Amino acid sequence: MNKKWMPLALCGLLMLGGCQSRPKEPELTRYSNMALDAGFDTVMTLTGYTETEDQFNQYFAEMKQLFLHYNALFDVYNDYAGLNNIKTINDNAGIAPVSVDPEIIELLNTARQFYDLSEGEFDVTMGAVLKIWHTYRDEGIAQNNAGQLGQVPSVEQLQKAQACTGWDKVEINEADSTVYLNQSCASLDVGGIAKGFAAGKVQQRLIEAGLVHGTVDAGGNICTINNKPGNQDWRVGIRNPSGNGSLAIVELPGSAAFVSSGDYERFYAAEDGSVYHHIIDPQTLFPATYYHQVTIITENSGFADALSTALFTMSYQDGLALIERFRNTYPDQPIEVMWVMDPDQVPSGVTSTAAGEYAVIMTDSMKNYLAQ
Repeated sequence: MNKKWMPLALCGLLMLGGCQSRPKEPELTRYSNMALDAGFDTVMTLTGYTETEDQFNQYFAEMKQLFLHYNALFDVYNDYAGLNNIKTINDNAGIAPVSVDPEIIELLNTARQFYDLSEGEFDVTMGAVLKIWHTYRDEGIAQNNAGQLGQVPSVEQLQKAQACTGWDKVEINEADSTVYLNQSCASLDVGGIAKGFAAGKVQQRLIEAGLVHGTVDAGGNICTINNKPGNQDWRVGIRNPSGNGSLAIVELPGSAAFVSSGDYERFYAAEDGSVYHHIIDPQTLFPATYYHQVTIITENSGFADALSTALFTMSYQDGLALIERFRNTYPDQPIEVMWVMDPDQVPSGVTSTAAGEYAVIMTDSMKNYLAQ
């Protein structure tokens, strides 16, 4: 029988059972809005397809409120009235356990998993080291803006701070929902995972609230919600490290997470002739120099954020080993990676492609995401 046309007699027989046309799909309109004051020191953008602008505005208000909540929860620099956050834990190092929101413990447990998977390359216990770099970087940026060069912390200073790092200094009591740093010099810094973790939480909450087609963009950490209407993929640009447009365009199907880490944000020029960015290698205690950018595509935004940070500080071969461990640990989580580097940094025997002034290496299936 031709499925397009149903004989009238048969339709009459089925009237009592509801031989009716399908409900018309609602007409959806694309809306987009951004918030400059939703935390994480970046721009938060929501794009969504909804029946009315009022519906979209409700989703946007919820997105903003959620990001502000997570920003306060994971902040290492500021206090918030009536809230125990990461800074509260650091302030009470060597003093007393701190009662915290369960999502802080969830974040720290995820961070610990990726510390183990990366064999120590992803380490949120490096707060004492990162605090030194934060101070030098802020001063260096101010000096650069004044036409001067910044200073560089000494190896001795960084090694002394390194003695205050390690998960042996973190005590998590899930039953009591407390976190305790058992040495006074210990300090947490969750900057390598917090924004991606928060973006993933926002993505899930908006899905639960009823948003069917949309994207959450947390300053380049992008989470998609299903496809566009008409089953079209989302198109996302991979930033050119030199700042000139996009290096490539990827097409993201369904609900996915896209995260890039690069040396083109939060950097300063120093008196020794080097430029220092914010992604610190736990082994050298200095900014990593393997790549200009690492991009991850997977499903879990927190995982993507942690992986992009860890892979940025690892050699290509060590990075491949991490990806293999990740795939074995999370077989239901697809992962694709793109590394962007100087041509002379490409490992011997590894195939790369040219992208402007850079060389690009990709996992085998990453090319399937590239727009033609």
